[in-house]
Amino acid sequence: MLVDRLADPAGQPPLRVGSPQELGRRLSGGAPAEGREFEEILSELEEHVLPFVANKGHPGYFGFIPGSSTFPGALGDFIASALNVDAGSWFWGSGPSHVELMVIDWFKQWIGYPGAAAGVLVSGGSAANMTALACAREARVGAMSDDLVAYCSDQAHSSVARAGRVLGFRPGQLRVLPADERFRLRPDLLANAIEADVAAGRRPLFVAASAGATNTGAVDPFEELAAIAHEHGAWLHVDGAYGAFAVLTERGAEALSGLALADSVTLDPHKWLYQPYECACLLVREGHLLDEAFVITPDYLMDVAARREVNFSDRGFQLTRTSRALKLWVSLNYFGLDAFRAAIDRALDLALLAERRVRESEDLELMLPTSLGVTCFRRRFGGTDDEEELARLNAQLVSGLAATGKGLVSSTRLRGRYALRLCVLNHTSTECEVEEVLSWLEQAEVAPAASIEALHAAARDRHADTASVRLERDRVDPSTLGALPLFASLTDAQLERVGRSARAISAVPGEAIVRKWEAARDFYVLADGTAEVRGNGERYGDLTPGDFFGELAALEWGAGFGYPRLATVIATSPVKAVVLSSDALNALMREAPDVAQQVRSAVRERLPRS
Repeated sequence: MLVDRLADPAGQPPLRVGSPQELGRRLSGGAPAEGREFEEILSELEEHVLPFVANKGHPGYFGFIPGSSTFPGALGDFIASALNVDAGSWFWGSGPSHVELMVIDWFKQWIGYPGAAAGVLVSGGSAANMTALACAREARVGAMSDDLVAYCSDQAHSSVARAGRVLGFRPGQLRVLPADERFRLRPDLLANAIEADVAAGRRPLFVAASAGATNTGAVDPFEELAAIAHEHGAWLHVDGAYGAFAVLTERGAEALSGLALADSVTLDPHKWLYQPYECACLLVREGHLLDEAFVITPDYLMDVAARREVNFSDRGFQLTRTSRALKLWVSLNYFGLDAFRAAIDRALDLALLAERRVRESEDLELMLPTSLGVTCFRRRFGGTDDEEELARLNAQLVSGLAATGKGLVSSTRLRGRYALRLCVLNHTSTECEVEEVLSWLEQAEVAPAASIEALHAAARDRHADTASVRLERDRVDPSTLGALPLFASLTDAQLERVGRSARAISAVPGEAIVRKWEAARDFYVLADGTAEVRGNGERYGDLTPGDFFGELAALEWGAGFGYPRLATVIATSPVKAVVLSSDALNALMREAPDVAQQVRSAVRERLPRS
């Protein structure tokens, strides 16, 4: 069965999703009291379980991050599982531990780390990023403290936010900073944020950069970021889960220049080294810090405590752990490193082919230059420039392509604009699949929708007079909300719910309603009066009744974290405003598409100038 499936990666569709109801009908019941024949069990797996998985090795699988593994890697996993290898300590698994040390040494050499660096294989990039943050905190300060601050761009992987939440970072302790026009972490913005935090008595701890951001493939400017982080005693971590192994190629090494300056690096062999899940690696430049962060030796483990040897349980969260190194060692030895270099180069070539194909098309629009195998684009439709309509139509293409079984792309948003995202990584993919997928996206028919702009305009006209809005301290009447254009489309019941969660505030001329770099995340709608927006030493513009601000900080980025304030808003006349908490705004946007559309439109306009 396995040989048949692996020999024909296109034999199954890229994706088939079963509903809970369908799978419940196919396979259900309690655990059997008596055993069954293996052939019968395998037959049920083939018919009712294995068809409903993402076939990530499909040559047309260009969505999310593909993952075509190799059969020697699978056999390495099989050996580790069949022998139930425990590679947590040298005592229990000295042979596999030695292999892991060898593999880690290879990785260190490839990225330019010194011999004193150390590493550990973990389950995935998320675990590696969390391990890095924990190591940095232990190395720099020890116990968790409320004055510690971490920094990342809005293109950072969501696991950075999850790691922060798990390790006790509060919402105001992770600064999410807007990326530049190439979706890279901006050194100037990082420097400004750190300086503001230092001035406020906070301690910069951790800067998370990307070597191939999942969203766009963007590579952050490591040399500049390292200089800023290290000037302030902060730890620079590079999340290279997606793209760091591109360093094996000449152009990848050039794109990733400065990677070795990082204090730690995440790499994922189950991506561009084509290994079966789960397999990732964390490397730490000063290797002793990794052991010092995690070593705990209770009485019942004194017999296996490390002396001169390495216990990998001392380098992370897991005590009992399988050997993830065997599959790497088997696979790399079987194919040789040059084969992996060639596969990575071929993926980079195919992504550039996709970019050229999009540029040459009259119907497709390139939204960002290709970076490390990721091409972001969308289809134009009859000249419409309504972003929400373009999003709806392109979303139909994503689902429509998946339904054909020809291939798969995924979607994202780039500064609020919907984009199709084509990621080339599989060693099975060829020019044929890239061309077939792009041709389908270019030519497929989609159902038009009636424009809702007329409805929006009518709502704005009905509620244009906002100067007469009346507000009461700490109480907002639903009729007050209904008079504001942002809330004009809400039903009476929705207005009532929002009114219960909103509050009213006043400000006098010259008073700062919000200040740049504050961690507060409230959202404001100006009901009466005027204000000006200032940032980066310049005046961005004026606000009048009905305008809103604070949406960038209020929007949920991940795990309760979001942008800090990126501008200062100062009252230029007596001001009254309606205030919603971040939670209230995000809940309202999920419930009310018109509110969400207006807020997203503001994000598209304001984020690039932050």
